Amino acid sequence: MQQSGKFARFEEVILPHLDAAYNLARWLMREDEAAADAVQDACLRALRFIRSFRGGDSRVWLLTIVRNVCLSRLKQSARRETDTEFDDAIHSPADDTPNPETLLERSRDSAALARALEELSTDFREIIVMREFEGMAYKEIADVAGVPIGTVMSRLARARTRLRQLLTAAPAKES
Repeated sequence: MQQSGKFARFEEVILPHLDAAYNLARWLMREDEAAADAVQDACLRALRFIRSFRGGDSRVWLLTIVRNVCLSRLKQSARRETDTEFDDAIHSPADDTPNPETLLERSRDSAALARALEELSTDFREIIVMREFEGMAYKEIADVAGVPIGTVMSRLARARTRLRQLLTAAPAKES
């Protein structure tokens, strides 16, 4: 495959899925900059190995690479994970409703969901992101995560239960 053909194939196979790649990386890495770096590394790996892609679901192929890059980076870094503030302006869909009360309630809900997602283990968080945010099928998630479909289903059930517990728990009292 010639260099120009390699780049054309990369554009066709990888570029349509960059948003999904960043979304998964963002939730795994918990930092915007780290997520962007991970996606960039994943894209470089995808470009390097584009010849090995034999067809099938290119989103699953890319998200598998992104997941592996993120997990490798998380294992390599011995630093303590930091809590980052969820920025509604960046992560929430645009809202044409000018009603301030509605906007405030949505902001609170988004922030509560972000905090609850941050509390989940990486295994649970990645399954929730792929299923609920990216709309991936169980089989696709199983392929990306490298686990059986049954494991995906049980992790998803446990993740949803834990997320529900976190979202319905009484808020901690501030001192």
